[in-house]
Amino acid sequence: MPGTVRDKDLPPRGKFLTGNTRDGGASPTLRGLHRAVDVLEALASEPMRPSELCRHLGLPWTSVHRLVSQLVAQRFVEKEPDSGRYRVGQACWLVGSAYTVHHPVLDVGRPSVELLAANVDAVAQLCERADRLALTLLSVHRSDSESILKTTYGYHFPLHCGSKGQVLLAYSDAQFIEDYVREPLEQLTPETITDPGHLLEVLARIRELGFARTEADVQTFTGSLAAPVFGRDGQVLASVCLIARRSKLADNDTVDLMTERLLGVTRSISAALGWRPGADQSPRQPDRQSHR
Repeated sequence: MPGTVRDKDLPPRGKFLTGNTRDGGASPTLRGLHRAVDVLEALASEPMRPSELCRHLGLPWTSVHRLVSQLVAQRFVEKEPDSGRYRVGQACWLVGSAYTVHHPVLDVGRPSVELLAANVDAVAQLCERADRLALTLLSVHRSDSESILKTTYGYHFPLHCGSKGQVLLAYSDAQFIEDYVREPLEQLTPETITDPGHLLEVLARIRELGFARTEADVQTFTGSLAAPVFGRDGQVLASVCLIARRSKLADNDTVDLMTERLLGVTRSISAALGWRPGADQSPRQPDRQSHR
């Protein structure tokens, strides 16, 4: 169902925290906090019955019940009366939705991304990295155009899947990239890159061109273009992505126009955030060969 986070779209348990082992060496208070976050991340994938939640967490019900009861009392978790399943509660939405309020990149980039979507008749997104995921902050399309499945809020994909994530990964620090390719690369479609060596070549090409293009690697019927948004210090803060059906991207003139407008928008947002282009950062103008 659109807008629903699927289990495969979520990071492994604990990936939204620091990356340290959650329970090893932690105080009882911190262990409780870590396990409470584990519960919330599990229920964010889908509502679960008590037995399913225990199995997912690898904990006995006595431990899970204590955590869940506290979270229910604070409205971070609620119980469905008919099914007996637990799901994330209102407090999760209240806290989570506050993240985008006064978000500096989103505040600056929203008008430009909305205008881009209207001008190119494609889904336009503003995304940032959340560990190994591309997190969608904004997703817009023209009111008279088709809404494409899994381009709405709630769908967050691994960085190697799709142009938006590949751009964010390409401009990450070398150690993060090295660690990323050591882990198994999940395959969403037959076109998803799963070979670490191939992925490293693609990332190098993205840094050379200043933008990325992918086809059928997230969904078999879509393709995408993405470019980086730079901050004042030259670090990549976000990516702007255009998603359309592959049939729309079959026309090279259309792709060239979309790429040109995309790069114009990312330069404009970057400049508004204090970035000044350097010789090693300024994206090249698109050429037909760069799309393959």
